Order: sequence, then C-alpha cells, then structure tokens
Amino acid sequence: MADHHHHHEPTGTKLADAARLTLEAQEEQWTPMRAAIFDALAAEERPASAYDIADTVSKARGKRVAPNSVYRILDLFVTNNIAMRVESANAYIANAHPGCHHDCIFLVCRNCKQATHVDDDKVTGDVRAIAAHEGFHAERPVIEILGTCARCAA
Repeated sequence: MADHHHHHEPTGTKLADAARLTLEAQEEQWTPMRAAIFDALAAEERPASAYDIADTVSKARGKRVAPNSVYRILDLFVTNNIAMRVESANAYIANAHPGCHHDCIFLVCRNCKQATHVDDDKVTGDVRAIAAHEGFHAERPVIEILGTCARCAA
C-alpha cells in the first residue's frame, strides 16, 4: 500500500523531547506536570485513561493529581498531536511520531485492550472526501476497528 506509512519511532527521552518540541512549537509551555503526564502516558503499553494517568503521576509525585487536571492536559496533547485518543476506550496513547499529522486508524483488541495505530492516508483521505461530499467538515477523523489481535487469537 503506497499510502501506508511507517515512521522511525523515538522512545524514552527522545520521544519526550519530540513531544516537548512539538508543544513548544505551538507556543505552549512544557511544564513539569505536563512532562510527568506525558512520561506516564508514554510508559503505558495500552491506551490509558485519565484516571490511570492520574494514579501513576500521583504515586510518582507523592501527592494526589486530580483526573480533571489530567483530562485538560491530555486534551491539550491531542490538540497538539502529541497524544491520540482511542474513542471506544475513552483512553489515550502517546503519539509515537509527534509533529507528523495523520488521521487515526486504530486496531483495538477487545480481549487485551491493545490499540495499534496505523497511518493510511488513502483510507482516511477517502473518509474525508465522503464527509466533504456530504457537506460535512471533518475535524479529526478517527477510525477504530474492534476485534482480536494476532497474539490473542493464537
């Protein structure tokens, strides 16, 4: 598939640095709380809820972090393309390639809750074209395919 993209995906401090640079390029501050929330999100193997992140950051900081504060920061991250929201799970994943803009396609396993992010500009371009044909302005198309991953099917 010519429109299916694979990216070099930074991890650890390189991913956090890429997220920070992406956020700062939008003239937003990379505060210690935002850094802690991003680090907690990036460490998750599966999509994480704001409550999961609040618990992780609360334990690490030794004081309670309110989930509503985490939601606000996660929404900022989604708006600035450093995190993505898995709608069906009401959960988030760190964007493994901040600054690269693609509409989201997620393969979500009903069994283990793993969400695999796939970039396919042809598919999402077709979805945007259908929306435009209907007179609808698509802001953030998200396609989620629910099913069973290869590991769980084995």
